[in-house]
Amino acid sequence: MIATTPEPPYYVVMFTSVRTEVDAGYAKAAQRMLELAAQQPGFLGVESARSDGLGITLSYWQSEEAIRAWREHAEHSAVREQGRTDWYAAFTTRVAKVERAYTFSRPS
Repeated sequence: MIATTPEPPYYVVMFTSVRTEVDAGYAKAAQRMLELAAQQPGFLGVESARSDGLGITLSYWQSEEAIRAWREHAEHSAVREQGRTDWYAAFTTRVAKVERAYTFSRPS
């Protein structure tokens, strides 16, 4: 599903990852992080895709302060550490300011 975002400017956190073979608890933790992120002030939405071990998750935020608060959230920090030790062979996080956005939707 494509996230519905407001008119720019807003921010995007791009999380690109390569998984390990370890799967224990990953799906449950990922679902919990989505639910928890959605409860955070400044959260706007999320989009995610995974294919052949490569995953890309885009989360949208109103401000850099909201992103920082999410990064420092205790439960998110604990799950992030578990990702480093168990679930990810590699990952990159990028943060960018969205200045323009365009939408197309075919009429139903």
